[in-house]
Amino acid sequence: MERESLVVLPPELTREAARAPGDFLLGIDGGATKTLAAVLDIRSGAVYLGHAGPSNEDAIGPAAAVQALLSAAEEAMRGAGIGDGDLAGAVLAVAGTDTDAVARQLRRTRTEAWTVVNDVVGAWAVATGAADGVAVIAGTGSNVFGVGPSGSWRAGGWGHMLGDEGGAYWLGVQSIKAALADREASGPLTSLTGALVEFFGVPSVESLASLVYSKPLTKSEIAAFAVQSGKIADAGDEVACEIYERGARELGRQVAAVVERAGLAGHEFPVGLIGSVFRSGEVFTAPLCRHVRAAAPEADITRVDAPPVTGSILLAARVAGCSEEVELRLLEGALTAANAPPARKD
Repeated sequence: MERESLVVLPPELTREAARAPGDFLLGIDGGATKTLAAVLDIRSGAVYLGHAGPSNEDAIGPAAAVQALLSAAEEAMRGAGIGDGDLAGAVLAVAGTDTDAVARQLRRTRTEAWTVVNDVVGAWAVATGAADGVAVIAGTGSNVFGVGPSGSWRAGGWGHMLGDEGGAYWLGVQSIKAALADREASGPLTSLTGALVEFFGVPSVESLASLVYSKPLTKSEIAAFAVQSGKIADAGDEVACEIYERGARELGRQVAAVVERAGLAGHEFPVGLIGSVFRSGEVFTAPLCRHVRAAAPEADITRVDAPPVTGSILLAARVAGCSEEVELRLLEGALTAANAPPARKD
């Protein structure tokens, strides 16, 4: 059976480009809760930020998504004191299942020089420096995307109803299931039960089950428990450890598919771990590394903490033909400084 990649890099990201006019790059990270735009002055290294609400078209529709993207972009550009003509390149990495709909809507007001990609492409660029390699994302949800000699390939990323294995929401749901099995004596005892009752402020784990259906609890509320489940696993609770092992195994299986389809097997390449779940530490990263190396012994696995918008700027530099003018380390430092809270005035 012939299978096409679920996420394909646009042509402008796969070819060598001549240096475009302009001394500024625009990158945007658009998500389900917020949108961050960053303008980089290539000459000075200064970064200017813009913020807006959600830009995931699945949640708010393509028209509203583009409005949020442009609002964030315009704020960042005002801060830099520039207009569209000063941009050498612009890449918008946007969450959602149909970024083509966002791109079509964007074309009504902006030129094709503004490139729209799925946010997993921006994560890959952060994880690998926009080179051959794999990004493994485990935040509220999960996703795996890589690029290699055979092209690009994505596995996972089907959302909380159909996938997101190893993501914080998945970990939260599995913790609740394990606690319910403990309660009804169909599963082993676990410290997750008491921790869930305390965390959600309910009288019993069965009342938590009712709350899941009757309120219902939001994705972010359930995902927030992953911090506690990680601590419980780290303390040695066998049930919690098994949940993290299972999530790591599923993500490792997806990485193996990406490695094979992207033609990375037998090559040395980076695997970047991105997302809040990896803050759980060895309880999650150790089994994941084991599963990844079973499929790709040559992989160089590291945790990546750079802001996601970093990837969009790196991709914008590729579109503009000025990748050699943007140093990742300095860009990360500039973004961190620009996004830091203002100093307190005593």
